[in-house]
Amino acid sequence: MKPQPSIFKAALWMAGWLSLMLVTAVAGRETTRELDVFQVMLMRSVIGFVMLYPLVHASGGLAAMKTARPIAHIGRNVVHYTGQYLWLCALTLIPLAQLIAIEFTMPIWTAILAVLFLGERMNIWKNASIVLGLIGVAIIVRPGAGEINPGQLYALASSVGFAISVVMVKSLTRTESVVKIIFWMLVVQSLIGLIPAIPVWQWPSAQVWPWIFVIAFAGTFSHYCMARAMLYADATVVVPMDFLRVPLTALAGWLIYSERVDTITVLGAALILAGNMLNLKNAGTARIRPESANT
Repeated sequence: MKPQPSIFKAALWMAGWLSLMLVTAVAGRETTRELDVFQVMLMRSVIGFVMLYPLVHASGGLAAMKTARPIAHIGRNVVHYTGQYLWLCALTLIPLAQLIAIEFTMPIWTAILAVLFLGERMNIWKNASIVLGLIGVAIIVRPGAGEINPGQLYALASSVGFAISVVMVKSLTRTESVVKIIFWMLVVQSLIGLIPAIPVWQWPSAQVWPWIFVIAFAGTFSHYCMARAMLYADATVVVPMDFLRVPLTALAGWLIYSERVDTITVLGAALILAGNMLNLKNAGTARIRPESANT
């Protein structure tokens, strides 16, 4: 079945992505206080697989998860696993708002890759929304204000990995169901993560177990929401919506960890929001090419 392009539906699924990614950031910080990043990633994938199984069963069971594109799934998940590892490392080194802000160099790479490999088209409104968003990010990060933390470099590298992953997910939605994409993400990343997790393994304390389940749920179904959003709009439309994660994460960092939010951060967030509104307002008037997918 071919889903009809819909900015509204894409925005709803992206709202789910935003909410779950905020939860993932907090849960990730809490779990990595006690556990190694490799162990957190392995537990997230294994527990996430159990949580996803009801959807797998409803979609026809394991037999329905067979794919004609194993190389694409493996490639996408190797890249995503690397990006996710770097992102979690950065999470332990720099403030939440700064991490997410640096991550938003991702739309530059996503837009370029989507044009090169998916045949998507850039227009003045998409360009303007990305420029406004990145100016807002630069204002928040203020790279010239001090010495660069290694966490900032990890965050930048992870953004490149995530951009490649987003474009590969968009490509996969043309032939694969969303459930199948997430199924293979959890299987491949569990296998990748097993070897590095074994040497650092320790049994989690009672206090950290709830956070592990939270990161498994949010980390799994945030990607489900993103993949669903990709069914209804181009990657260059969907990804700029994610800019809202910058001010929302800054707010969460202030409320939960007392991380400072100043006037400059508010100004940057306002520009990011303006870019999103510009993109969404004009995306509805553009012709969006339907993408075929098994839903």
